[in-house]
Amino acid sequence: MVKEDVNERERKRAMKIIIDADACPVQDVVIEESAKRGKDVILVKSYAHYSNVEQEAEVIYVDPGNDSADYKIVQLAVPGDIIITQDYGLAALALEKNCKVLHHTGFFYSKDRIDAMLFERHQSAKRRRSKQRVRGPKPFTNEQKEHFKEQFIKELEA
Repeated sequence: MVKEDVNERERKRAMKIIIDADACPVQDVVIEESAKRGKDVILVKSYAHYSNVEQEAEVIYVDPGNDSADYKIVQLAVPGDIIITQDYGLAALALEKNCKVLHHTGFFYSKDRIDAMLFERHQSAKRRRSKQRVRGPKPFTNEQKEHFKEQFIKELEA
């Protein structure tokens, strides 16, 4: 029992936060709250989103292309890491690696729900291909950003 507690503490200390950063509206929150707690943050983004702006996080650039950032994130992730993404496919892969996966609106993906989410994404893609109107996401709100921040802090302090 004591050995498990020590291992859990070591895992939490070594935990990384990895952000699918190409279109993530909560990068600032993640970097700020992680820095307060001494947690490392890695931003993974395409060279198409290259910036000279200094970040308070490690930035890894990948070649532009479908899923390049996703594959890099999966390669970097280890069990217990926190992954921030809105990509259901990446979320599914990260869940299989026993990572905590958080959407930028503040909900955690779960193994129980991910198959249904992937199926709905597939259905939406089929409707788009057949020229049916498919609603896009609603605009990101300050309330969602605050909810994300609350959930993220809870997970960091758990």
